[in-house]
Amino acid sequence: MTTRKPGTAGRPGALEDPYDVMFVGWSFVRSRLLSAALELGVFAALAERPLGGAELSARLGLHPRAARDFLDALAAVGLLSRADGRYGNSPAAARHLLPDRDGYVGGFLRMTSELMGNDAQGLTGLLRTGDARGQNTAGEVPFTRIFHDPERLRLFLSAMDSFSTAVAEGLCASLDWSGYRTFSDIGGARGNLAARLAAAHPWLTGTVLDRPAMKAPFEDLVAERGVGDRLAFVGGDFFVDDLPRADVVILGSVLHDWPDERRLELLRRAHSAVLDGGCLVVYDTMLDEERSRPESLLLSLVMMTQSAHASGFSAAQCRQWVTRAGFTVRRTVSLPALTTAVIARKN
Repeated sequence: MTTRKPGTAGRPGALEDPYDVMFVGWSFVRSRLLSAALELGVFAALAERPLGGAELSARLGLHPRAARDFLDALAAVGLLSRADGRYGNSPAAARHLLPDRDGYVGGFLRMTSELMGNDAQGLTGLLRTGDARGQNTAGEVPFTRIFHDPERLRLFLSAMDSFSTAVAEGLCASLDWSGYRTFSDIGGARGNLAARLAAAHPWLTGTVLDRPAMKAPFEDLVAERGVGDRLAFVGGDFFVDDLPRADVVILGSVLHDWPDERRLELLRRAHSAVLDGGCLVVYDTMLDEERSRPESLLLSLVMMTQSAHASGFSAAQCRQWVTRAGFTVRRTVSLPALTTAVIARKN
């Protein structure tokens, strides 16, 4: 019988025996575990208070054969808490897995899993052909359908809001906004980041440019946040329409959707939009320079599986594009949500 060192299985870089290798292959089981919990409504059932195992199982309609291991597995991976036979949502689950919370990402997780498929064919197909899963001859992919499905779009936007909320907090701390009066958020969705920047800095006014389908969600959000008088929306195509001019132009989670030449084109358009003496902020889930952080590499593969042109890139690559576009790079900073920001100045 193989003796395994405690705590090595599943830990990156600890491939010391067959169990370590096997647990790399079994990583999908955690994904299935979370997907099942979302589908069954585990976290919503525990929103008000912890429940005993029998009561929770009865409420969810779980068969006794697997119920205990299922609930204990959710506790073991940190999604549930367990004490004295009662289960509750962990702090992370309470923040991000309850449908009525601002930080909810469950809908996005379920949608992403659907788009990637329930088997390995999406990734295998990408590796063999370079095509995204479900990509047709015109280059269209299933992901774009969400913009025509109000419910799926709502789930997608709620997930984007949870990420951009964390990024907004980091940007508020990473950039001295006192010298600026205007900003533009290019590809800013329904304006969550813009609204948070405006709320934190009352002297700022901003513009969000995105697909026309985002206009109604934008108007609802900024009205709810009380910043509608300082934020405007422009529906358009950022490769065709002029970018709104401002002291600060933000490109957040935009460049990863495009091949290198289009990234440079968009950065040059951003250079024209930044007022003299202003700055550019590019943030994205960038690859680490050593290409050793699994999370960012896996995200890059996920993006390529879902999009015909998307891929990850490093901060060094981003700085090169930004420099070629005419900016002077000032800083590169780490932000929450596995995000890196390159901050540059237009002289």
